[in-house]
Amino acid sequence: MAAFAVVRVRGHAKVQHGAVMTMEQLRLHRPNHCVILPGNETSKGMLQKAKDYITWGEIAPETIARILFQRGELQGGKRLTDQYVKDNSKYTSILSLAKAIEKGEAKLSDVKGLKPVLRLPPPRQGYRKAKISFTDGGALGYRGAAMEKLIDKMLAKPQEAK
Repeated sequence: MAAFAVVRVRGHAKVQHGAVMTMEQLRLHRPNHCVILPGNETSKGMLQKAKDYITWGEIAPETIARILFQRGELQGGKRLTDQYVKDNSKYTSILSLAKAIEKGEAKLSDVKGLKPVLRLPPPRQGYRKAKISFTDGGALGYRGAAMEKLIDKMLAKPQEAK
């Protein structure tokens, strides 16, 4: 079972009520917020409900670990560290937590004090056509393995983006 990274692309204007409720349940309150979900049927149904406002795809454990290391936030605004994960969960490091999340054995809530939403910066060079599905050349909906590339663009430092 793969884990999905889900990122909200569009804002609040003219959002259908059903999609609003689904995005609230997913904790996607603002654009560029990211959550990591298990790849089960319930998650897939919710993603289909909000597909016109979000994008999602499978990600590797190394990418999950990179997101958690760079953007994982604890209560009080502190950054997530390997030592904190070791002290507050049964996992020894961020990478071991990421591997367990990818297998569906763990959730972000297994680490005490870790916020479930990862606030990412916008992607370097922006989204492509934020009102069109990914299969038609836009930014919305299911993007499969291409989600890794979007996450890389979002986590890239300014001098790396060229």
